[in-house]
Formats: sequence, structure tokens, C-alpha cells
Amino acid sequence: MTSAAGKARARAAAEARARADDAAARASATAAAEAACLVALEGHLDAGSLPDLGGTAESLLDAALRELVRRHGAASAPLVRRLADEAGDKTARKAARRALYRLEQAGVAVPAAPTPPPAAVVKRERERAIRSWLSGIDGSGSRAAWIIFEGGVGGGLRLCSLILNDEVGILEVAGGPITRRRLDAELASLRESQKLPWIDSPPERTRGLVAEALAVNERAGTRPPAEFSRWRPLFESAPPPEDDAPADPALADHAGALLELPELMGWFVDPAVIQEESVARLEMQDSRIIVADHIKAEREAAIVDRVVEKGFSEESRPRWARRFREMALVFAATGRDEPARLARAAAAALADMAQPATRVAVARGLAARGLEVAGEVALGRVRLADVTREPRTHAGGAASAAP
Repeated sequence: MTSAAGKARARAAAEARARADDAAARASATAAAEAACLVALEGHLDAGSLPDLGGTAESLLDAALRELVRRHGAASAPLVRRLADEAGDKTARKAARRALYRLEQAGVAVPAAPTPPPAAVVKRERERAIRSWLSGIDGSGSRAAWIIFEGGVGGGLRLCSLILNDEVGILEVAGGPITRRRLDAELASLRESQKLPWIDSPPERTRGLVAEALAVNERAGTRPPAEFSRWRPLFESAPPPEDDAPADPALADHAGALLELPELMGWFVDPAVIQEESVARLEMQDSRIIVADHIKAEREAAIVDRVVEKGFSEESRPRWARRFREMALVFAATGRDEPARLARAAAAALADMAQPATRVAVARGLAARGLEVAGEVALGRVRLADVTREPRTHAGGAASAAP
């Protein structure tokens, strides 16, 4: 028992010596670190710059600052002030502020903190488009666009609402500051009342569409509404919109099926320019002369050919192609892949100037529908003003495109 107790006391004594040695080593290391920190501080007393104290433990820095103040008194105040105001490390700034407090308590005059520059009454941030929406395209080539901009004078959100037309350019503009709550309410109301699809669109692409419409204004020699002047700088530098989705040429002959969709019921060749052909078709249908069915079909096909040639000139075919490409994006955004593929095929066929328009199925479908509507006008059943495909503005402002 005596031997065991002696061994235990020996182990305890050895452990105590080891702990004491560790404590002495730590104290020595701490003292060395504090001394190094103090040397770094003293080296910048007159330098006008700050020592690199990043990563220094707060307790070490606090001890070094205490010693700096004890040794140098008022001479240390400028450096301590710079540390409190300018140090990149939060720990250094906190330790310096405590050292400043100790200097003040000791009656040492401490340099005042620099006065921050006065804040601007109105802040101007660079305005940027953060969200946008587009409607489908109506029969006159018009569509609505909403774009939300953030920033500018005073910050906040601004809504720019436009009607764009591919023949005339920018037809209508409205907008101004808007809150997020009101924007959500306006969008909900719009989706309920809008006859055409209303989809989210990448803001930069929508900016490009507006810039494109502005270029149409310039080519057509028309001016956008005066209200557009305050929005113009936000669109002039926008890049042109891109659409590289491939088309399947084999679908072009089936694209006429698109004309039965609700969104395209208003698409047809303008009755105002084919009155002569519509009268000829009515006269042929009302003729009492007995003619073989295949002859009637040939004559009607010839009339449709003339309407296609009028409605799908080299100038207008690219516009029609673009309308179908844009609607392909609308169909895709609303989860209708097959109509999207057909619309891309129709666009490709119309854009292929090597192919006569009279051989493009969707062009013949649009011409035939135009003849039907023009016939209703000729018979006095509808007014030409109600069915013309000429672009028009709307008393309701820029929140909707034509029905």
C-alpha cells in the first residue's frame, strides 16, 4: 500500500510539473506575441498608416494597446484613433475603441472621429430592368409589354407599359412609380381580363423588342408617343432579341392548324386591301353558270393566289415570319409544345424567300380567312373599320393589345 501511494504521489507530482511547464510555455508564447504586436504598433506611431493586425487575437491586441498607451500616452492617440476608424478587422476596431476610452478617462485629448460626408437627399442608382411580361400578338401585329425598372432617382420600382407594333413601332406608352403590392394586384387583374396570353419574358429580351420597335418608328418616319421620351434612354442601348430555336420544315404543311387556335383567330390578310378579290370570289360563288367543281376550285385557288401575293410581299413576309416566331415562344411558355413547333415551322417557311408565298400553307390559310372577312364586309354584314388589320391605338392605354 505504501509503495502504491508513493507511486501515485510521484505521478501527481510529474503531472503538476508538466502542467506548470505547459503554462509557462503558453505564457511565454503569449508574451512574445504581445511583444510582437506592440512592436508593430510602435512602428506606425508616426507613419500615418496602419499595421497589419489581421488575425490577431482580441486579448493579445487589447494587451498590446494597453502597453502602447502606458508607454507613449498622448503620442499614441492618433494611431489608436486611426485604428478605431479605419482598421479593416472588426476585432482591431473594437480593441482600439476601448483604448481610446482609457485614454479619455486618463485625461488625454483624443482626436475627434472624421465627420462623414453628408448623405445625398436623393440617391441616384443606375436603373436596370428586373422583370418583364409580354402579351401574345394580335392580328394587326401589336402586343403589350410591361417592364419593371429598379433604381434611378430615389430608388424604388417603375413600371413602363407599352404597345408595340411591327409595322408602325411604339404605339402607346404609360407608367411610373409602382409598389410591389400594387404590381401584384395589377398583374392579377391583367391576367383575368387579357384576351391574349400574358407571359413572363427575360427583361433584356423585352428591352430589345422595345428598341426594335423604336427602330421601326424611325424607318417608318413616325414618332413614338411623347411620353416615351423619359423612358427612351433605358432602351436605346438594348441588344436585339435572339431566337435560335430550330424549326422542322416537315411541319410547315401542317401549320395551318394554328389558325384554329383562339390566339390566332384575329390573324388574316387585311380585308381593306383585297376588296377586289373578295368581290370576284362572291360573284363566282353566286354565278348561275354551271361550272365543273374542279374549275370552280381552280378559280378560287387563283383568287387565293392573288390575295397571297398581295398580303405576303417581300416586304411583309419577314414581319409575318417574326410574328409566328414570337408566338412560338408564347406557346412554349404556356406549355404548348406542338403549337410552338408548328409556329416555328410556319415562321421558317415564310422567311424562306426562295419558296413562293403561294406554296406556304399558312399563308394560304391567312389569305382564305381574309377573303371570308372581306366578303362579310362586301355584303354589309360587318364594318371594315371593325375588322381592318391596320394598327390602332386604344383608349384604354397601353395595358392591352387589340382583340
